[in-house]
Parts: sequence; structure tokens; C-alpha cells
Amino acid sequence: MAQIESVSSELVRSARNAPFLEREDEHQLAVLWKEQRDDAALHKLAQAHMRLVIAMAYRFRHYGLPVSELVQEGHIGLLEAAARFDPSREVRFSTYATWWIRASIQDFILRNWSIVRGGTSSNQKSLFFNLRRLRAKISQISPERNSREAFGDIARALGVSVSDVETMNTRLAASDASLNAPVYGEWGEESSEFGDFLIDPTPTPDIALSTSLDSERHHKWLEEALATLNQREIRILRARRLQEESATLETLGEELNISKERVRQIENRAMEKIRDYLQHTHPEAFAHA
Repeated sequence: MAQIESVSSELVRSARNAPFLEREDEHQLAVLWKEQRDDAALHKLAQAHMRLVIAMAYRFRHYGLPVSELVQEGHIGLLEAAARFDPSREVRFSTYATWWIRASIQDFILRNWSIVRGGTSSNQKSLFFNLRRLRAKISQISPERNSREAFGDIARALGVSVSDVETMNTRLAASDASLNAPVYGEWGEESSEFGDFLIDPTPTPDIALSTSLDSERHHKWLEEALATLNQREIRILRARRLQEESATLETLGEELNISKERVRQIENRAMEKIRDYLQHTHPEAFAHA
């Protein structure tokens, strides 16, 4: 209970000293708040259920967040429950408020547990908060089952895929690491940072832009060069050099009613024409032709 006491001795003392409400008293306070917006009634209703908030916060203390913050979030859930509670229904306020308190605390944990946002769907939230418990339960009941089989059991129990279970298990087993965390050399000296070892294979923005502009320019120059050829030369060159699957000399020969050797000669002559054109009109691009 030391962690609970660290929340705030005044808050804990106040919660412990708050009177328990009988069903009639609880109902009357809820009616006063709903129909008359009586702040005093809301305060009494909330104060009487702060024990529930603290107990719920203590249940989630193992997620590495301060219990005091969990209590604050649980209090927000309690007030949300009070705002939505319908006294005319035959339900105790504590029963209704429990869901809102737990939901508020869980949302806070999901937002702050990791810098990587996760668990946005109801299934993912259920997986996040139940994976450890189910894994321990399966291990206790069937210690001979391997991880893959256990993950399959968990996936079926929670209605998610096995890959979702594996991903969440990895996330829960690891913690966030700063890209600026030091990496030490063989002799214990700080040699670099963790981020230095993360290599992005994609081009930098300036290189990507330069490549895009060069590609457009080269395409334009090629079209200019092709315009100097006759139709047969263009047909052969496109089929042999500018298609993903190159046509064979024999296929083009049959199509144009010439020998495959003649096709090869026309192709070579067309390439020479293009080289000559680029050398004279765009010598800076000849090396890329």
C-alpha cells in the first residue's frame, strides 16, 4: 500500500474518511446532480467513490506510470460517469462508474506507456491489457505448450490475429530507446549514438529531387532524339531497348518481313543516330545516354 500512500496522504485520508453511501442516498445525490446540477451533491457522490478510483489505479501500477497520475485520470473517469449516469435505471452508481474509471485509466496508459501509439481498437486494447495475464495462465495450465501455440490460444480468446499477439508481445517486452542514447566502444568510451546505426535506404530529399529532374530531362532528350529516326527505326528501337520485355530479332524480322540480321543492323544504326544527336545537341547528357 506504500504506492497508494505516495499518491497524496491528504487524498487517501479524505477517501478513507468519506462515508459509504446507502443506495437511497446515492440515488438522491445522483438525482440532485442530474436535475439541478447541484455541485455539492456531485462532490459528495465523487468523494464517496474515490476509494474505488484509488483501488482501480493500484491495479494498473505495473505499467510504469505514477499512481498519482493514474488516480487523477480515474477521477476524470468518475466525473464522466457522474455526468452520464441515469438515476432512473436500477443500477448502482459504483457499478456504472467502474467502467468509466477503468476506461479513463487505460486510455491514459495507452497514450503514455510508449511514444509509439498503439492499441487504438477495442481488440488491441484488450490484447494490451490481457496479454500478460493470459500468457501466464496458459503457462501455468499447459507449461509444455510453446510460444507459437500459446499465442494461438490467446489470439482465439481475444479475437485477434496471431501476428497481432506476437507484435504486442514484442512491444511489451521492450522499452522505448532514445536515438541519442550513447553507444560505447570496445574500451568503454562513448563512440557514437544509437541513431547513427539506423540507415534509411531511401534517397535524401535533395537527391530525390535531383534524380526526378534529371529523369524528366533525359526523357525529353530521348524523345527529341527518337524524332530524328524513321518509323521502322523507332519501331525496332522501342521494341528492343525501351520495353520491359525486349522483342527478339526473329520476331521483329517476321513482323517487318526482313531478316533478323537486317533488324540488328537497323537497330545499331538507330543507336548511332541517337548518340550523334545527343553529342551535338546535349553533350552534357551524353555520358548518361
